[in-house]
Amino acid sequence: MSKIRVRKKPIEIEVEQFFYDKPQIDGVFYPPTSDDGKTYIGDAYVITAHDQRVYLQNGDWVFPEPDGVHFYPCKDAIFKSAYEVIES
Repeated sequence: MSKIRVRKKPIEIEVEQFFYDKPQIDGVFYPPTSDDGKTYIGDAYVITAHDQRVYLQNGDWVFPEPDGVHFYPCKDAIFKSAYEVIES
């Protein structure tokens, strides 16, 4: 088979940026909070399409998989270099 050049088809999806101190995002599993309810004890994570737990850091972007059940994170620097915001 000979080599061919291809281009990935663009699709539009809605993503959200994760921060512990912002409203909770669907699909993110948040750890329990301390007794005062202000400090999270542990790390937040998403479950990927491969049923793996991937932990989040402040500023990560959360992308939904097509099934609407699984999600994956993207670091902010990668997001800024690979994606173009078309609507806020």
